[in-house]
Amino acid sequence: MQSLFNDGPEYIRRTETPFKPTEVTLSDVRAIMPKDLFERSTLRGMLVVLRDVACALLLFELAGRIDSFVQNALSWGLRAPTAFALQFVLWLAYWFFQSIVFAGCWVLAHEAGHAPYYAWRTTHQSHHKGTGSLERDENYVPRTRSYYLLPPESKAQISNYHEIFEDTPIYTLLRIVLMQTIGWQYYLLTNIMGNPSYPKGTNHFQPSSLLFKAHQKAKIIASNVGLTIMVVLLATWGNRVGSWNFLRLYFIPYILTNHWIVMITYLQHSDPTIPHYRNKEWTFLRGAVSTVDRPFLGWMGRFFLHNVSHDHIAHHVFSTIPFYNLPYATEIIKNLLGDDYNYDSTNSFRALYRTFSQCCFIEDDGDIVFYKNKDGKAIRRLESDVQ
Repeated sequence: MQSLFNDGPEYIRRTETPFKPTEVTLSDVRAIMPKDLFERSTLRGMLVVLRDVACALLLFELAGRIDSFVQNALSWGLRAPTAFALQFVLWLAYWFFQSIVFAGCWVLAHEAGHAPYYAWRTTHQSHHKGTGSLERDENYVPRTRSYYLLPPESKAQISNYHEIFEDTPIYTLLRIVLMQTIGWQYYLLTNIMGNPSYPKGTNHFQPSSLLFKAHQKAKIIASNVGLTIMVVLLATWGNRVGSWNFLRLYFIPYILTNHWIVMITYLQHSDPTIPHYRNKEWTFLRGAVSTVDRPFLGWMGRFFLHNVSHDHIAHHVFSTIPFYNLPYATEIIKNLLGDDYNYDSTNSFRALYRTFSQCCFIEDDGDIVFYKNKDGKAIRRLESDVQ
């Protein structure tokens, strides 16, 4: 149990090691990456899709039998408190596993070019092209000292930072819960934690949004039509089965799916030990390796989430490698990068709280910057600043 509350040794080692950007180039990685890892199998991909759909349908069918099973258990002599506790545990199990399966379906859509939601597909492709760049990235772009109207570092007192970032643990937990449950929709509606160069009110549903180019407008409209049709179908089904069953069978797993999606993506790109670059120092490969691989949910993350967290660095270096070949690509990239490869075995829920409470802001200047915490301190420094 102690490991649940401790930082992983890889993370600790990074905090103790001054940072120097990798000198490995994209050409270096390409030269040693086997070409067969890029080959895609439609049959293999479709079998995984069918597997995920089958898992979702099986769980749905089992969930529909929970209440009758508990009623039968009562007739067999099981005491009411025990039966109701069993019912609650079974529903919890359904919500957990169904949300994981739903998240896996989202990962497959991400794998297939982020279909069918064209608006996010567009901004996510931009994210891949500019990962880790403060000017070009689209997701989880840090906010600066001036954004929070903080005094210059030379004049700031610790009270200035605490006034903005110091929260009680309960309030911090509440903010995490809000981010994990509605953060995905809030991002789509407001572009929060997207690139701050866009004006307020930027969202993924407006065809004329600055997120998109003029020739993409028709596809954004088609995407919105598709979403509307899906909402109508869900409303029709919910009306047929009743609001209580709709809540239990679909809506709760859906909200938990949002939790997994936000948690995975947030931890991949937000960490106190990982740099962000400005144009002078940014390269595609430096940005791509400025992400973190994590053993998210262990074997379940491998099986249900299709390596999305275990092998995210390889995915950013070569997004055309199919997910079932990413573990092999990761081993090759890891051996080439050496100490420049970022892995973190910290329990993901511990890492979530750590990132949420430590990654507060960055400085307005500097070609390579790290998040600073609520005391105005970065826990990692550049090698050039130490010498």
